[in-house]
Amino acid sequence: MKHVKHALQTLAGIAALVMALAPSAFAHHSFAAQYDSNKVVELKGWVTKVEWFNPHVYFYVDVDNAETGKTENWAIEMGPPHMLQDSGWKKNSMKIGDEVEVVATRARDGSSSANARSVKLSATGEVLGAASSEQQTLTGGGRRTGN
Repeated sequence: MKHVKHALQTLAGIAALVMALAPSAFAHHSFAAQYDSNKVVELKGWVTKVEWFNPHVYFYVDVDNAETGKTENWAIEMGPPHMLQDSGWKKNSMKIGDEVEVVATRARDGSSSANARSVKLSATGEVLGAASSEQQTLTGGGRRTGN
């Protein structure tokens, strides 16, 4: 009986661990499922929000739409914080109110969301890579070396 109780406690612990980890596994997505690498957009606007968290950093940019005359708030996805730091980013590299120029891959659903390829800080002219998961998809993962 003691062994059965121990086995049930172990099983319950494993089930709790699996349930705790499951949301992050489902939250991560395939680049190709969400973004169309043939739909490249160039956006210029002002940062309204920065979320520096795993598994992806997001920032939001108010962009003036010349066709509609309206301002759209775009959600821009980048890679994980550690990969951005490896390419020169710091958590405070981009702040609310900064003007940025973004080259990105647009979401398949046509929404105002995209996966950044590069980000230019207008005030300094500094261009930083975005650790895009697009490159990982195209190359099969891993970090690029060389040019």
